[in-house]
Amino acid sequence: RLPPPAGRQRVRCRDGLGPGSGGGRRGPQGGPLAPWVPVVGLEIHAQISSNSKLFSGSQVQFAAPPNSLVSFFDASLPGTLPVLNRRCVEAAVMTGLALNCSINKKSLFDRKHYFYADLPAGYQITQQRVPIAVNGSLSYSLCIDNKMSQMVTKTVRIKQIQLEQDSGKSLHDDSRSQTLVDLNRAGVGLMEVVMEPDMCCGEEAAAAVRELQLILQTLGSSQAIMAEGQLRVDANVSVHHPGEPYGVRTEVKNINSIRFLAKAIDYEIQRQIEELENGGTILNETRAFDSKLGCTVPMRDKEGMQDYRFMPEPNLPPLILYDTKSLPANVNHQQVVNIDWIHERLPDLPSAKRAKLVELYGILPEHSFTLVNEDGLTEFFENVLKQTQMKPKKVIGWILNDLLSYLKQHSCTVKESPVSSVLLADLLNLLEKKEISASAAKQVFEELWKGEGKTPLEIVKEKQLQLIEDREELEQICQAVIDEHEKEVMAIKAGNQKIVNKLIGLVQRATQGRSNPVLVKQILEKKLSE
Repeated sequence: RLPPPAGRQRVRCRDGLGPGSGGGRRGPQGGPLAPWVPVVGLEIHAQISSNSKLFSGSQVQFAAPPNSLVSFFDASLPGTLPVLNRRCVEAAVMTGLALNCSINKKSLFDRKHYFYADLPAGYQITQQRVPIAVNGSLSYSLCIDNKMSQMVTKTVRIKQIQLEQDSGKSLHDDSRSQTLVDLNRAGVGLMEVVMEPDMCCGEEAAAAVRELQLILQTLGSSQAIMAEGQLRVDANVSVHHPGEPYGVRTEVKNINSIRFLAKAIDYEIQRQIEELENGGTILNETRAFDSKLGCTVPMRDKEGMQDYRFMPEPNLPPLILYDTKSLPANVNHQQVVNIDWIHERLPDLPSAKRAKLVELYGILPEHSFTLVNEDGLTEFFENVLKQTQMKPKKVIGWILNDLLSYLKQHSCTVKESPVSSVLLADLLNLLEKKEISASAAKQVFEELWKGEGKTPLEIVKEKQLQLIEDREELEQICQAVIDEHEKEVMAIKAGNQKIVNKLIGLVQRATQGRSNPVLVKQILEKKLSE
C-alpha cells in the first residue's frame, strides 16, 4: 500500500465549484486537452430504526454481546420462515415520500445468492426486480470555495429505495489466524438508497449524504449514526472526457464517515486521471479506503460478472400497499400500510426547518444551514433566544463564531458543551444591558468553557470585568493614551481618521476591555479636536 503522491491536488466540483482536473497532458498542437469529467454515484445502506429485525422477532441493539440476539430464522435453521416487519415497511415508505419517490403499491422480494461466512442462508432477501420506491430526488446545498455566503443548491436523482436484510459481521483475529462470526446484525432491516451518477466530486457526495442523514434522522426511519454502522456508503467513481462515453468505474466500499467519503472519492478521481494520462487502464474493481494512508486500495476485481442467481423469494408474497382510494372497506388498519396516512404525518424536513428559521428570526440562509446541519444546534439557538433580549442576528454571531469554534476546537458535540444555553443567555444579557464590553464577554465565555460551575456574573465580579462608568476616569485614561502617541495624534489631525480605531484599541487594552468603545470614541474625538 502506497501513500498518496506528494502534491496531489484536492478535486473541486464543476458548475461554479471548479472543474475536474485536466491534468498536465497536452493536445497535438500543444494546447490542453478537454478537462476530465468525474462521475460519482452512490449506494447507501441505512439501518432501519426498529425494535426487531426485518423478518424475525430478534431484538436490534448495538454492541450487544456476540450472538446474543439471533433467532432460529437469523441462523437459517431448516424449516424457519420470514415474517415481514410492518415498522420497516412504514419506515421505507416514509423515506421514499420524503425523497419525492413514487411508492409502488405492489413490490416483490427476491433472493440474492452469495457466500459469506456471516450470511448463514447463503442468500440475502432483497428487492431487485420491483422495489418499494422509485424515481425520487434529493436536493442538497454546498458552499463555494468555503465561503458560506456563496451557496449553490443541486439535485441528485434517486433511482430506487429497496428493503433488504443485513448480513452478520466477521471479526478477523490475526493473532490466532481466525475469523469469528457475530450474527447479531444478521437480518437487521436495511433501506438501500440508490442514487444516480449525478455528482462529480467528494464535496458534492458528502453534502448529499449529510442531507440524507438529516432527513432520515428527522423522520426517525434511521438513526443513521455512521460510527455505529447505521449508514454505510458505497461510491461508484469514473472519469471521461466531455462527449465521450462514461469511463470504467470502480466501487469504493463501506465508507463509514462523511469526511472519509469526500476524501476517498477525490483520491479515486485523481488516481484514475493520473493512471489514464500515464497510458494505463482502469480496472473494474472493488476498492476500500484506507483512512490512515488517505488512499483507496484494491479489494477484489469485478471483471468477471458475478452471478447472484436472483430468484423470487418463495416464502414471501408480494408486498401490497394502499392509499385512501384503494383501501378496502372494513379492513383491519393494523394489517395494512396506508401511504396517504403516512404522507399526512411527515414531519418538517430539514429544508423546511431552514426556511422557517430564516423567516422567523431574519437570519441568513447560510446560517440556517449551519444551525440545522449541526446536531442539536437549532434547539440550543432557540433556547438562548427564549432567555435573552438580544436580537437573533447578534445571538447567531455568538453561536457560530464562539460556541461552534470552541466545539470544533475541542471535538465536542453541542450536547457535550460545558457552556449551556442558560449560561450563554445570562452572558448575552450582561452584554445587552451594557454591564460588560464585548471583549470582556469573550473573556467570560472562555472562563465558562472551563466548566467550573461559575455563573457569568460571578466571573465578571471575580475578574473585575464590569464596564467603567466613571467618565472622568475614562477621560484620564484617554488623555494618557493621547500623550503617549504623538505620532498617531498628528496623523489623525492631518486627516487620517482610521487611526482613531487604534487609539480606541489602546484604551481598551489599558482598561482590560472594561471601557465602552462608543464612549471612548466620543471622548477621544472631543480631546483631539481641542
